[in-house]
Amino acid sequence: MDLIDRSDVQRLLDLGAQLVDVLPADEYAEDHLPEAISLPLKQLDAETARRLDRERPVIVYCHDYQ
Repeated sequence: MDLIDRSDVQRLLDLGAQLVDVLPADEYAEDHLPEAISLPLKQLDAETARRLDRERPVIVYCHDYQ
């Protein structure tokens, strides 16, 4: 796993990457990155991951206030 900065995220999105927000659904509803797909970490499994295109890179985002 690599950490990337904002410019890297934008470059990858421009190239077709998928942005996945793994925050709980209520936090996602309150605030999330534009065009992010909501896949809450506690619900992430093979079934929910099928929403992703296996041919495209995935950027995973999670914000922690702590």
